[in-house]
Amino acid sequence: MAPPSSDSLRIIILGGGIAGLTTALALTKFAPKGQVPKIEIYEIRPELAVIGGAVNLTPNALRMLDYLGALQIMKDRDYGKTIDFLEVFDVYSGKLAESSFRGPDGNGVGDPPYKALRITRGDALKAVISAVDAQENISIACGKRTVKIDEQKDSVTIHFEDGGSATGDLLMGCDGIHSVTRLKHVEPERKATYSGVANAFGFAPIEKDFKVHFECTAINFARRGMLLTSYFNSKMDAVYVGGLMQVADVGSRDGWKSVGADADKTRQSLLERFGDAKIPCIVPLIEKAEDFFLWPVYTLTKYGKWSTDRVMLLGDAAHAMPPQGESTGIVFEDTVLFSRCLTRWIEKGKPGENMREPFEAYEALRKKRIETAFEESKNVVSTVSDAGWIGHTIKTYVVPWFLWFTHGYREKHFKEDVTTSDLNY
Repeated sequence: MAPPSSDSLRIIILGGGIAGLTTALALTKFAPKGQVPKIEIYEIRPELAVIGGAVNLTPNALRMLDYLGALQIMKDRDYGKTIDFLEVFDVYSGKLAESSFRGPDGNGVGDPPYKALRITRGDALKAVISAVDAQENISIACGKRTVKIDEQKDSVTIHFEDGGSATGDLLMGCDGIHSVTRLKHVEPERKATYSGVANAFGFAPIEKDFKVHFECTAINFARRGMLLTSYFNSKMDAVYVGGLMQVADVGSRDGWKSVGADADKTRQSLLERFGDAKIPCIVPLIEKAEDFFLWPVYTLTKYGKWSTDRVMLLGDAAHAMPPQGESTGIVFEDTVLFSRCLTRWIEKGKPGENMREPFEAYEALRKKRIETAFEESKNVVSTVSDAGWIGHTIKTYVVPWFLWFTHGYREKHFKEDVTTSDLNY
């Protein structure tokens, strides 16, 4: 990619996670010829974080990563495990249903076809970082804590704790659920709240003769939560174990850090919830899992402000919600669609130099989809919350029906290509 020209946009991105990095790639990829933007990414951590659990990248997410140049890096490095289908189990009675990514001919969904990929967050981020490093127009600075944001008619400046500052034409807030961009500038009163559920996860090394009950990846429902068990690499020598469950609020982020750091206590909590499972491998996998972490799931209100005249929030900073199976893909869609709207504005000659036009085009395109996803996430919270035997039995009947009933909707979304879809702008 050619370096930016003197009249290119100067774009600042707050947040060096998957949202910020893919936003930088999308803004670069979709830039009009000869107008590649100069992009500066600022991350609060001393280095880019490559830790975390494992995520399922659905076909539409892989399509976008392929377009942005990161999927081939994942393939070259043998990151992740291809997922043909997801199996759903009741831990007391066995298999309930499955959700397929194989498509009509077994090669995947869409044209060209993609299946799904279970990959650790760390490996996904490493691949995206490598794609970013190949771009001359993108720079990354870590250890930069933003303390103030000043927005003028024709620019926006962020001030750092160390006394430095950065000025650009546009600021992208890709800094997550506790976004400084939102809390210090866009909508300070819109604070994150605890959803009532937390995610406990670890990785269990297994021997070759260890028998699991699933082929690729499985969701296992119990009366007091849901346990995800999945391979996440091609060697299949370890299983990702992640429990989503109702946990009482401890009252503060520091309190959650303290609770989450106690791996043995987290493991014991999972054993209490899933220890009566009839599926033989469930308890051994929980016992084998190393370095358990417990993370509270925070959420924002369904409706909120996403932008000012020169500042735009993307991903969790704008619309954090409980995980509903496509959270990472939704972030990628944000980055691609916003970048395309901004590019369209540039191609139109930056009418009036008013960025509200592409901002409003993006929000009109995106908010309905996000509102639908919010409603879907409510179902996840209720499904993993504690239930009695009657409630759980009803769930085992409802889940297969729900998967069958929504199959067409999911398939349609998996086929969608937001790199070329109509922007109505």
